[in-house]
Order: sequence, then C-alpha cells, then structure tokens
Amino acid sequence: MMGKRDNGRIYICHTFYHAYIAVVKELVKRHDSDAKADIMLSTMSNDFGKLPKRLEKTGVFGRVFMFDEKEDVTSEEVMSYHRDRGNILLNLLQRIKYTRLLGKLQEPHIPTDLSAYKDVYVFCDSDPIGYYLNYKKILYHAVEDGLNSGKLDDQARNANRGAWPLKRAMAALGLIFIESGYSRYCIDYEVNDISANHSLPPNVVEEPRAELNDKLTPEDHEILTGIFLEDPERIKAELLGDGTDPRPNVMILTEPLCEDDVRKKLFGDIIDMYKDDYRVIIKPHPRDLLDYGKAFPGIAVIRDKFPMEVLGDIEGFKVDKVISVITQMENTYFAKEIVYLGLDFLDKYEDPSIHRKTENLDK
Repeated sequence: MMGKRDNGRIYICHTFYHAYIAVVKELVKRHDSDAKADIMLSTMSNDFGKLPKRLEKTGVFGRVFMFDEKEDVTSEEVMSYHRDRGNILLNLLQRIKYTRLLGKLQEPHIPTDLSAYKDVYVFCDSDPIGYYLNYKKILYHAVEDGLNSGKLDDQARNANRGAWPLKRAMAALGLIFIESGYSRYCIDYEVNDISANHSLPPNVVEEPRAELNDKLTPEDHEILTGIFLEDPERIKAELLGDGTDPRPNVMILTEPLCEDDVRKKLFGDIIDMYKDDYRVIIKPHPRDLLDYGKAFPGIAVIRDKFPMEVLGDIEGFKVDKVISVITQMENTYFAKEIVYLGLDFLDKYEDPSIHRKTENLDK
C-alpha cells in the first residue's frame, strides 16, 4: 500500500494560496533541514502562469511538477456512474464504481510516483487527486482548501447529504471517497484553527498560519515576493500610489460571489461606504472576471494574480483596513484592521440558501 517511500515530501496544490502555504511551510522547515520537498501544481482549475518557472528559479523545492488533473466530466464512462438512480442503495453501489473510475482516470497524468514519498500533502483533496490516492491506496495528509474554510462550508457533509453515517463508514473502508479527513487513506486533516470549523473528523490537526509566519525571516519574505509577484516593484508602486493622496488606504477583496450584475452592485456599495474617507484599492479574486477598472473609474485595481497573503511580505506596505465579505483574513498581516462583513451582509444581495450551507445541514 505504501510502496518504497524513498522520497521525502510533496505538496499537491490547486490554487496560488495552496502554493503560498506550501512555500511558507518549506521556508520554515529549511531553517532546520536542507532536505527539499517537491511540489505538484494542478492545472485543472487554475492558470499558474509563470509561477512554476519562478519556483524552479528560487530552488525552494527540489522538483516542480505540473499535473493535468482530469475532472469527471471529461469521461463519459465516469459520468455514467454519476447520476441519481432514485434509490440510496443503487446510488451507493454506483458510487463505488465512480470512485474507482475517477481515480483511474488520473493515472496517465500523474507526473511522479506518489507512492514513493514519505509524506504527501494535498490541498483540496475533494478534487480528483483524492480519488486517485484512494484508488492507489496511498496514504496522505489533507490540508484545508482555504484559511478556516470549514467555518462557512463543511465540504465533506455538504457533498454527502443523506445517509451520512453510512457513507462515512464506506469511506473508512475505502469503498467510496470522502474528502477532508474521512478517507481511509487520509492520515490527518490539517487546519489553521480547529475552533473555526463547523464539524471535524477525529484525525484533525491544527497548525496555525500565524505561528508559521512568525518563523519567517526577512530573507524568507523577500523570497515569497519574488515567487508570487511577477513584477514586485510595479505592484508596490500601484499599491502605494504616487503620494499625492493624503487619505489612508483601504483594500477591498472581491470574491466570485453572485451573478456579475449583482456582484457589481454589492462591491459598488462597499466602495461607496469608504471612498470619501479612504483611498480605495480593489484586489479582485483570481476567479472574479468583472472589470472593476471600467466599472469604477478612479479606483486603484490590482489585477495581477497572486495570493493576498504575499502583500504582507512587501516591506513597508500597510493599509488601514482590509474589507472582505466571506473570505477569512486572520493571516492578513499588512492591515491595521480587518473588516469582515459576513453572511448577514451577503443575505441582502443573494438568496441565503445559496451561501448558508452549513446552517442548512442542521435543519
């Protein structure tokens, strides 16, 4: 089941945030060890651009792999086992087949022998890579998809409504796959803050991101900006402005919420809340394609793709406030104040049943 496991660590990432946390972990580890981990970037849902080349150039990782991860919709055979047959037993029987086939679908695209690693760290194991590890019976560590993501979305239970105890038992046997700590082959599920999660598997472990950040040196922060900012000097100039505006900075983090017209209204209202007293900076989410520069002329818009956490690595950059609707920001160290608008605010723009998933689980 475990293979030879001659290699050390490998991180499997799906987003810039995943890659950022993987780099932070490795920078901290190398204070005590020269052994390098590998990293594998999935291209399924994210364009990493030139990040792989910058990762290779810094030498933080031994090897940088690209992974052409395949969604279930790319295979008619896999999808034939992903439909409601109107009966819980029949659905579970076909899910056993679905679990195996989706895992098998990844096999030709895995760029390295994952069974050879002592420790495999997977961000967002709900993606097909989790099914592959289940199919190949490879032990791994799951890492939360986003900072405190369990606070708003209990991913495992949301994806397994109905007969939850039965499904959890089947996952424990390896017959089906359930993410976020419930797979038979998941050693543990790492989160930033145990108390911030809605419900937890018994194998959860806590590794606070703030404690990792405290261990970073000035050189580490410089390495992080070099990796995640394609043009650090230009971005810094855009963030700081030309110095003619005496107002303090406020940064609004957009999120791919609601339909485009509703999202424009939502973030337009937030801008109106602050534009008179602050110089407003918009940092769009990588998946938010709304043209904020066109929609709100005169507002600074930073469109470059990078995890917002790296702004805390820029020497001298600070904002008075950073504003978010639902994105968790406990690791936003460049802000004097964090303003979290929350679900009550979002309720005004979108049907609450869409975004209050964990609350619906308890009803």
